[in-house]
Amino acid sequence: MDTIDRVKGSVVAVGTFVRTRSPQFEFRGTGFAVGDGSLIVTNAHVLPAMVDPVKMEVLAVLIPGPAKDGNIQPQVREAKQIAVDPASDIGVLKMSGATLPALKIRASEPVKEGQEVFFTGYPIGAVLGPYPATHRGMISAISPIAIPQARAGDLDANTLRRLSSGAFPVFQLDATAYPGNSGSPLYDPDTGEVLGVVNMVFVKGTKESALTQPSGITYAVPSSHLEQMLKKLR
Repeated sequence: MDTIDRVKGSVVAVGTFVRTRSPQFEFRGTGFAVGDGSLIVTNAHVLPAMVDPVKMEVLAVLIPGPAKDGNIQPQVREAKQIAVDPASDIGVLKMSGATLPALKIRASEPVKEGQEVFFTGYPIGAVLGPYPATHRGMISAISPIAIPQARAGDLDANTLRRLSSGAFPVFQLDATAYPGNSGSPLYDPDTGEVLGVVNMVFVKGTKESALTQPSGITYAVPSSHLEQMLKKLR
């Protein structure tokens, strides 16, 4: 499908790089290009708290290159963190080198339940390698990231923090995603326009804090939060 091919050209793996380490690139999640093509969007929780300067560790993105003999030849680019919003768990990086095709961001307010969506990323990328995979699903619900509980004892620290700072709506999907999909673009299958950012840790940790075994439900943060961040960078 043309849309998937176009989106794949903008999707990268996010991690850290150490030249003397094996493997040199340590995978942490997915990201995608926006703006001028040098800005990479991902989840804030994908980014390391710090890198090790002694080992000359750097934040980096891995870009799949053209296939050679059936094997993808990836290239690694150093990146720098330029913005993080802990409330929405979105981070923005500035990538070095040549730019990538940037994805267009669409306002998320018109998104409706029942709407078909795709997301492309690196599920379990550390094991499956630099091969972007696309999943299809549907917006099954639009609900607050945190819901008040009947009993105070059912509220954990994350939920209390979220309720006090504002329980913004998130997209609940009927598609299965994996930890490596964190930071993947959620997009319109016809246009490739970004509607949200897939989130596999932060949202689940808040919405499903009362569950002993977290569900297989996938969530995404609406693109409106990303638009607000990018406006501040202009």
